[in-house]
Amino acid sequence: MSVQNTITSAELAVMQVLWEADAPLKIQEVWERLPDAGWKYNTVGTLLLRLEEKGAVRCEKIGKNRAYTSLLDKEEYTKSQTQGIIDRFYHGSARELAAALVRTESLTAEDIDALRKEFGL
Repeated sequence: MSVQNTITSAELAVMQVLWEADAPLKIQEVWERLPDAGWKYNTVGTLLLRLEEKGAVRCEKIGKNRAYTSLLDKEEYTKSQTQGIIDRFYHGSARELAAALVRTESLTAEDIDALRKEFGL
């Protein structure tokens, strides 16, 4: 099983913070950027350690602190996860996924118009 398939939703929240950063972040900095999560500082530290063990992040010492950087490319991760959803739930058909999004009203008429313009359809 690849690293991408073993990232939990909590770990993904931490990865989002790292992806948005333009430099390595200390645990404190990651924690401060996740105020809505309601996690304690130690929880964020544990999540970062797990991500490091999984090979998703790199840790470097900066003075007395540890700073973390993502090793996973966000675009590649998103593409992989999207393809996994298409394969598992829609028999490999992106068209079936799009139809499901329309049926559940997750994809609005405005979204469809924007996609047509974006892709010249």
